[in-house]
Amino acid sequence: MTTSPTLSPAGPTPSPADFSQVTSSDASLRRFLHGLPGVDQVGAEARAAALGTRSIKSRAKAHAIDLAISMVDLTTLEGQDTPGKVRALASKAIRPDPADPSCPHTAAVCVYPDMVAVARSVLGDSGVHVAAVATAFPSGRAALDIKLADTRDAVEAGADEVDMVIDRGAFLCGRYLQVFEEIVAVREACARAEGPDAHLKVIFETGELQTYDNVRRASWLAMLAGADFIKTSTGKIQPAATLPVTLVMLEAVRDFREATGRMVGVKPAGGIRTTKDAIKYLVTVNEVAGTDWLTPTWFRFGASTLLNDLLMQRTTQTTGRYSGPDYFTLD
Repeated sequence: MTTSPTLSPAGPTPSPADFSQVTSSDASLRRFLHGLPGVDQVGAEARAAALGTRSIKSRAKAHAIDLAISMVDLTTLEGQDTPGKVRALASKAIRPDPADPSCPHTAAVCVYPDMVAVARSVLGDSGVHVAAVATAFPSGRAALDIKLADTRDAVEAGADEVDMVIDRGAFLCGRYLQVFEEIVAVREACARAEGPDAHLKVIFETGELQTYDNVRRASWLAMLAGADFIKTSTGKIQPAATLPVTLVMLEAVRDFREATGRMVGVKPAGGIRTTKDAIKYLVTVNEVAGTDWLTPTWFRFGASTLLNDLLMQRTTQTTGRYSGPDYFTLD
């Protein structure tokens, strides 16, 4: 459906050295982003629909369920969040099914910056990461110094990962260099004096980007700026994550690795609620980007309700008995 990106519609695939020139000015960045191959909307949606109909065998389904659990960023982003709720969520992330120690832990717990220390105190060295939304989430409407302070506060409190939102208004107006430089600045704010830097996930809010071409452009813009992950949505508006949008983003990370040698992760977030949906995404990852992305290091689900359905289906697979929704704690 697509080819690898080019510096211009007729130009060669760029080498890593070319990208310093691409990002040197607004004009060159615009030229590059608008020179990316256009997305065939009908083709993208048809391919996503076809991949969503794939069936898998029982043994493969059991593996897919455990893999999906290990990819969940268990999330609570509400104004009514309390320390008690975050502690309970963190405990669940470590032991999603207390009755079955073979159940994998989730990838991360995602909270607001003021709850990072609470989550950190429970998660410790469990292997479950602490992710914090930042940069005036979910709107992104704040001055840069406030966004950077928000990021630094989260990192200093112990966040392993920062989920930032781009300025969609600037992006839609074509102020690409402004968006690029903001991502670079937030990336720098993720640095620690000691220990590893926090990983940066860049949220596009794809429901506001209007076209698949804009999703592809935003993907490349974020990756050029140093994003560790690209993420579909905040989960606060509809539509949030969709399979066609995620397919376009997976094509982008695949093509970016071909051009640069660097892998970038993908995180669909919002609206993914069932095991059936999660498996559709895993099939799409496998078919579009490849098996290298089928790990929590490179693919995540941003979700608050998905985990319980995965746990119910897992119990059914292992015991042959269906467990109702009240068998597991509500998040």
